[in-house]
Order: sequence, then C-alpha cells, then structure tokens
Amino acid sequence: GAAMISPPMLALISVGLVFALIVLGVHIGVALAAVSVVTLWCITGKFAVAISLLQTTAYNAVMDYVFAVVPLFVLMGLFSTVSGATRELFTSAQALLGRVRGGIGIATVFANAVFAAITGVSVASAAVFSKIALPEMERLRYDRKFSLGIVAGSAILGMLIPPSVLMIVYGVLTEQAIGKLFIAGVLPGLVVTLILSLGIWGMVRVTPRLGGNVEEGSRLDLRSLVRAAVAPWAVMALVILVMGGIWGGFFTPTEAGAVGAAGGFLLILVKRVRLTPRSLWQVLLAGGQTTASIFLLLICAQMYSRVLTMSGLAGNITEWVSALAIPPIFIILGFIVVFLLLGTMIDSTSILLLTIPLMHPIAVKLGYDPLWFGIVSIVSIELGLLTPPFGMVVFSMKSAIGEDVQIEEIFAGTLPFVLMLGVALAIIIAFPTLSTWLPSLM
Repeated sequence: GAAMISPPMLALISVGLVFALIVLGVHIGVALAAVSVVTLWCITGKFAVAISLLQTTAYNAVMDYVFAVVPLFVLMGLFSTVSGATRELFTSAQALLGRVRGGIGIATVFANAVFAAITGVSVASAAVFSKIALPEMERLRYDRKFSLGIVAGSAILGMLIPPSVLMIVYGVLTEQAIGKLFIAGVLPGLVVTLILSLGIWGMVRVTPRLGGNVEEGSRLDLRSLVRAAVAPWAVMALVILVMGGIWGGFFTPTEAGAVGAAGGFLLILVKRVRLTPRSLWQVLLAGGQTTASIFLLLICAQMYSRVLTMSGLAGNITEWVSALAIPPIFIILGFIVVFLLLGTMIDSTSILLLTIPLMHPIAVKLGYDPLWFGIVSIVSIELGLLTPPFGMVVFSMKSAIGEDVQIEEIFAGTLPFVLMLGVALAIIIAFPTLSTWLPSLM
C-alpha cells in the first residue's frame, strides 16, 4: 500500500508530521531524525536503507573541518563573559552616552552590538543585559516597559552580528562559505544597531518621561572620556582581530574561532579574574553542552534535508514556485511571513532547519543572492523571537529577572522595537548591496 503514495507526497506528509511533533513538545532533533528514518523507510520499503541513512549522516554531517567553528566560537563567548568584559562594555558606553537623554538605552544597544560580536546567541545576551542594564535604567527612573523593550530589542543583535550560530547553521544547510556569511552580516548588523539607537533617541525626544533622568553631575572631562574609551579595548581588539582576519583571508572561520577562544582566555588572564580549575571546568562543560546540542540539531537537519532532496520534494517545490506568475519579491515576502509565524512557536535554529532546505533553492532559482537571502532570513527569524505568544528572548529575560516582572509587560515593551526591526529588515531587503558588498571584497 505504501507504494501508492508518491515519494514527494510522502515527504510533504513528513514535513507536516515534524511540525506536529514539535508543537507537541518533542525535541526538534529527535522529531527530525525519527520522521526522516520513517519517511525513507516508506519510500524505499527497506528498513536497512533508512537506518544506514542515520549512520552515514551522523558521521558525515559533522565530519567537516568547518564544524570546529562551533565549539571555538562558543568558548570565545563564554571566556569573554567570565572575564567581565560585558559589564565593562556597558559601563564605558554608559560613560560616553550618559549625558544624552535616553543615553543608557543607546549604551545598551551599543554594548549589545559588541557583545554580539563575541557570543552569537541572542538568548544569552538577553539574560546578561537584564542583569546589567536594567538596574541602571531603574536607578535613573526609565519607564519600565521602555527599558524592558530596549534590552529585548537589542538582544536580537546577538544572532545577526557575526560570529553567530544561526549563520553557521545556515552555511551548513546551504553549503555557503561560513566566512562569507559572517562578513555579510556586518553592515546589516550596523544598520540594525543604528536604527535601534535612533529609535530610542526619537522615542525619548517625543516622550521625555520614558528616558527618566539624565545622569547628574557627570562632568565629562577628557580624562574620564579617554578612560571610558580605553576600558573595553581588549574586547574590541579581539573582535577586530577575529573579523578582520576572516575578511582579509588571514585565517579560515575555524582558525578565527581558535584565535577568538585563545583571546577570550587571555582576557581572563589580563583582567586577573580568579579562575579556579573548577570554574574553568564549568566553562568548558557549558561550551561542550552548547556544542553538543547544536551538533545534534545539525546532524538531524542534514538527514531531513537529504530525505527532502532524495524524495524529489525539494526539486518539485522549487520548480512549482519559480514558475508562479507573481513578482519574485512577493515569494520572498511570503517566506518572511512564514518565518514570523513560526517564530511564535519554535526557536530560531529550528526554524532555519525546517525551512531553509526548501526555501534556499527557490531563492537562488529566482535569482537572489544566497548571502542576501541568508541575512534576510536571519533578521526575520530574529524578529519572531520578540513576538508573542512564544518569544524566546522574552522568556529568557523573564527567567533572568524573576518574579518582579510580568511576561505581558515585556511583550508590551518590545512592540516599538519590533517596528524598528521591521524598518531595518525593509532596508536590508531593499538594498541587497548592504549584504553583498563586503563579502565581494574578500
């Protein structure tokens, strides 16, 4: 009876099945792997073939040298955080912007942008800045929702400014050079940073009470200005070294990760942070856990996209969509709507894993630049991290802050920031050069 259903149809059913499982709360890796094996079993009628897919993919999916990027960049982020670099970034941005109305808000965005260039996970940044920036804004009597929105909105930079885990995953799924993707994210990341900063400044101009009091008595003499600018020099140097090295072709993304991780460890030594063997072990363990969970996802995603390709579904859909008589940009906008809808239910890595194997070939067939489409996808997916009912960043903040705050408050605070990010997304879509110019110089 199984032979009655065509392979592409079976694959289509499997996509629905994966969704159903995820919504029921099954771990996405498990859902992808299980459904892939069952689908292949149905298509070929041989259980052994399906199981051998598990075997070969598990080996091949992470055999590639490129994958050393993941643990290395994760370590770089963890080391830099342990060294206290984040607080320092924020303090120095605060010193430089403290006199401006809404200055602490803008400082949060800037600190987040630099922190994003070290970590690559939005949820981490939301948790860290909830602890660092919120108390400061509270002290200056910022509007509560406004300050929550600032932290949530700027956390999005984590995934957009390279090195980011999402970019690595995207690169793996689409066989794009990860180094190029990293560099493609630089200008769009700056655009988002600028728009958030201007947005905060504008909101405070229109309704001054949002921005509370301005820091009194902080006369900015040259000495303290210089001190504020110099304090985070080590982190800035690390970021410039890592990104500049990739861009100039001095080292591969994997080597850059190694340089970054070593640099992060140096930061700890330079700052004379006491690092006991126990806490070093905790850091390495955390790095291992993050890496393992990403690898599991990557392996399972590879299986899934192999099944979609083997069944002929990916090819069929690409043919069908690219033959539609509508302007290609509408198809891209349709994809973005899908990203936003999925963002209300599942986390960003899972969204990429589910959609990109089907969407990427279509975008390329329609003549779009794969780097540009990658950045557009990532920004859209990140927007979904802020939208109710299931914004990952919002939940991460809630757990960092605890009982003092209602989920609804954070969602209400993020609204203006969702709009700002929408504007940024529109700019990134309208000017593809933003994403393609820097990589083209590599």
